Amino acid sequence: MVPASNLLEFAVAVLVLLAIPGPSVLFVISRGVVLGRRAALTTVLGNSLGLYAQIVAVALGIGVVVERSATVFTAIKLVGAAYLVVLGVRTFRRRRGLSALLGSPVTPKSDRRILREGFIVGLTNPKAAVFFAAILPQFAAASRGDVPVQMLFLGTVAVVMGLLVDGTWGFVAGVARTRFIASPRRLEVVGGAGGIVMVGLGLGLAVARRKP
Repeated sequence: MVPASNLLEFAVAVLVLLAIPGPSVLFVISRGVVLGRRAALTTVLGNSLGLYAQIVAVALGIGVVVERSATVFTAIKLVGAAYLVVLGVRTFRRRRGLSALLGSPVTPKSDRRILREGFIVGLTNPKAAVFFAAILPQFAAASRGDVPVQMLFLGTVAVVMGLLVDGTWGFVAGVARTRFIASPRRLEVVGGAGGIVMVGLGLGLAVARRKP
């Protein structure tokens, strides 16, 4: 089991990371404003599952490769960036249909699609991959044994904290969206802005340099 002091220090480090809105948070906010609260919270769930897949990879040793290999890091970064750009362009092009989208119930198929999109964004978040690869091993106590199990436990704590914080962001974004229901023109502007935000995030991620 992870020592209590290690767990507390790890929780503080994760909280600091979550307090600074990154690509995942801004992605959730944009989805909440464009598609609503349910879509935002579904995105949060998918994103968290994607992040947890990264944690499993780190625990099995793949995260170390990502941390040390510029090629692997760049590949993951570009895949995530391209996916954000595609989603942003698609959202911008469909901005005029937001009024109809608001009036239609979300079907199970739509939920699965949104969950899948959130999962891919979380899975291809290179900053999270490097963070987990660099941080998780430091808080696992080798003297306690079962280091992979300790890392999985720490990762679970991080994901639960992320669900709470990102879920709050998504909820607030979804609630604010209801103010635009009465104005189709306003909704069109919001949809276009949400698409532009996602494209900007993707482009920013593509050109971001890896910190030494």
